[in-house]
Order: sequence, then structure tokens, then C-alpha cells
Amino acid sequence: MKETTSKIGLPKSFQLHDLKPDEFITYYFEKEKEIEDELLLSGAVKFHGVQIESIDVFQNIVNSIATKFLSYIDGNSPRTKLTGNVYTSTEYDKTQRITMHNELSYSAKWPGKLFFSCIQPAESGGETLLADSREILSLMDNDLVKEVESKGVMYIRNLHGGKGMGPSWQDTFETESKDQLEEYCKQYNIEYEWKEDNGLRLRQKSKGIVGHRTSGEKVWFNQIDQFHPYQLGEDLYEAMKAIFPTPEDFPSYVTFGNGDVISEELVSEILRVTQKATIAPAWNKNELLIVDNELASHGRNSYTGNRTVLVSMCE
Repeated sequence: MKETTSKIGLPKSFQLHDLKPDEFITYYFEKEKEIEDELLLSGAVKFHGVQIESIDVFQNIVNSIATKFLSYIDGNSPRTKLTGNVYTSTEYDKTQRITMHNELSYSAKWPGKLFFSCIQPAESGGETLLADSREILSLMDNDLVKEVESKGVMYIRNLHGGKGMGPSWQDTFETESKDQLEEYCKQYNIEYEWKEDNGLRLRQKSKGIVGHRTSGEKVWFNQIDQFHPYQLGEDLYEAMKAIFPTPEDFPSYVTFGNGDVISEELVSEILRVTQKATIAPAWNKNELLIVDNELASHGRNSYTGNRTVLVSMCE
């Protein structure tokens, strides 16, 4: 087995030799401690040379090596549940680059690990981008870090009731029951407000910087830039400001936890720093990528052609 490491530490690569699914599962358990140690050190590990030719094979592998799977309830990105614990990766238009984020970092609960595999690589582009959350924190402006730590972050979402821009509350929470949705919100301290048009406004507070669940290392763990429409580009941002009465009416918006405005300049700084820490490892068939969702953020490059990437999430 040949092992290589990217110059910034992730992903740690394991070069295998065309292992069948059952052979890989056996190998994984034989090397589990080594793999877990590398995941904690690097934030992501990637196995090359594992026969993953279908959704069912991917699910079998993931179900065999992981437990306590999470659904995508309360998720803010468009994706499709394919089977069991397997989803498509985020389904934004292929011409759009998906900015870096830690999955469900705005939510009250988030996955500890993400499992990815590419069944069909794009003709060009389409890399699953990676960035070390510890490195992002170390590169971030100190004053901004202190402000996030002291104030926290408030995520604001406006979900329509069946017609409108962005996701519906029915799809987001996988229910048609308002009572069930309200119970979920109460359980996870999400403020909710029903609108006259059957839409829903949510306000959810988060720390923005957290200690890793195992190591205790501080990590940059938020989606400030993703929730702020400024990241969509100046033209679209200006169009949205013309359409919606206030920023809190945008499909998604973000402020500091005390309600203070997060300026476009700060969003630009976050995007700049995150981009500096981002790498773009290419996808090939028969690869399995495991990401520690707290230690590493991920995104997606724009691409041409068709692309199929599968993802599964567990605690």
C-alpha cells in the first residue's frame, strides 16, 4: 500500500489494488485505528482502488463501516435521497461553484463524518473541494474571529409553503405536518414564525467556532458566506435587494448572534481566506472519500458533462 499526502495535509491517500467491496470492508476493519488516526490528523482520507460501481455497492460499504446515520432533515441544499442512507451531492447548477461549508453547521445537529464516492466523474471540473477548518481559523482575521466567538451567528431562513424561491418547509423537514415541524424546532431551539402565505421563517443561533468533538481543537465551523447573498455575485445580490423588502426576507440570510449586521466586506474576507486554504483533488471512479465534517469543509467546482457523486452522513 502506497500512501501520499497533499502538501497541506488533506486528504490522506491510501492507494489500494482494485479491492472488491468485501475485501475493502475487511481491510478497513484491519486498519481502522490507523485510518481513524489519519482522519483526525488530516481531516479527510481517500481510498483509491475500491470497486464502487453502483449506489447499492456504496451503501453496502458505508453501512458496513459506519453506524448512527443522519438524515438530511433541516438541510438547506437541494439533494435527492436515493436509497437508505445515500443521497446525491448538492444539486446546484453545474455552472455554479459551491462555496466551502461544513455540512449542517448552521443546524443544532450535524454529521461527524461524510462519505463520498464518484460513480460518474465530470468531463471537466466537478472536484469535491476541501479545506482544513483549523487552517481557515488560523488564517482568518483575528478581530473577526473574536467577534464570531463573542457574538455567535444567527442563521435566518425563509421557507415557502409550496410555491416560491428556494426550498419549501415540507421538503426541508420531510413532513406535511406543522405540528411535527414545530416540535422539531422546539426540541432544537429554533425560533419559528408562520407567515400569512403558509411560508415559514426560521432563526437559528450557532457558535460559529467550535471545539472538535474528540480532540477539542478549535475549528472555523459555520456557513456565514453561504447564507449571505453577497456570495452569489453583485448582480444577483442587487436583484434580490430590489425584490425583497428587507434582508431578513431573503431565502437565507445571516447576522451575528446578537443581530449585528455582517457586512459584505466581512463576507468577502471569509471567501478570500477560505479560498486560500482550498484544494481541488480530482475525482476518479472507484474511490471512497471520508471527511471529518468538523475538521474539513467541502464544496464543489463547476463542471461540464454529467457527474454523479454519492454522499452518506453519520454521527
